[in-house]
Amino acid sequence: MYKILKKTQYSEKVYKFRVQAPQMAKKAQAGQFLMVRADKQGERVPFTFADWNPEEGWVEFIFMVIGKTTQMLATFQEGDRIQDLTGPLGNPTEMEDGSWCVIGGGVGLAIAYPVARMLKSSGHDVDVIMGARTEDLLLLTDQFRELVGDEHLHITTDDGSVGEKGVVTLPLERMCEAKSVDHVFAVGPVPMMKFSALTCEKYGVPITASLNPIMVDGTGMCGCCRVTVDGKTKFACVDGPDFDATKVDWNDLRARQGSYRTEEGQALKDYEEATCACHK
Repeated sequence: MYKILKKTQYSEKVYKFRVQAPQMAKKAQAGQFLMVRADKQGERVPFTFADWNPEEGWVEFIFMVIGKTTQMLATFQEGDRIQDLTGPLGNPTEMEDGSWCVIGGGVGLAIAYPVARMLKSSGHDVDVIMGARTEDLLLLTDQFRELVGDEHLHITTDDGSVGEKGVVTLPLERMCEAKSVDHVFAVGPVPMMKFSALTCEKYGVPITASLNPIMVDGTGMCGCCRVTVDGKTKFACVDGPDFDATKVDWNDLRARQGSYRTEEGQALKDYEEATCACHK
């Protein structure tokens, strides 16, 4: 079992756990992920590494409360133990020469940060575009600002509560038009990645997307995480999670993401009812 060393709450539904996992911390790389099982009866859920420290022996992941497992995790406190962590899984993000723009949307900002940090540490010029529906849902703003500076940090919110009102493709298109970026990395909601890909394709700028489809085992055996890339079936857990965003079948991916929505809703309802009964 894995001890929670630190719990951070960013908003009503977004949390970060720092978990003791010394062997995992020694191997983790930007872009990889881990599988989490909260208890013995729990499902396995993938989360990308938000940070890690091989010297101190911990890894961090960020999650948003959406379904049964994430709601259960939100009740855990510092000192509690998570049943299982498996990782690192997936392939590290490839970082070619040239200038980069790293785009993160919502909880995807937790994935974008270690990628941007690794790019900076290896000498790349990096711009960051942060996107969210509202200011309250932006993550790691101070960390991104410290990493790349105000000049290279672009913030968009749907409601205009901070930064530029609108979506991430607004500053992205300006960069592509100015030819100030050689490569783009995007992670976040499927519509955000899809339209970022269309924008980059319009200007001939390569773009990589980090995909997080439904997973069960994380080792390529179950087939749940299959995605269509360039007309071929790929498995995000072993072939990815990074893919050429211009070749992803985004409509298929979005449809597959909703495959178990009914079952997920029922599982959450059953968990909430059982929790309420226990407190009576």
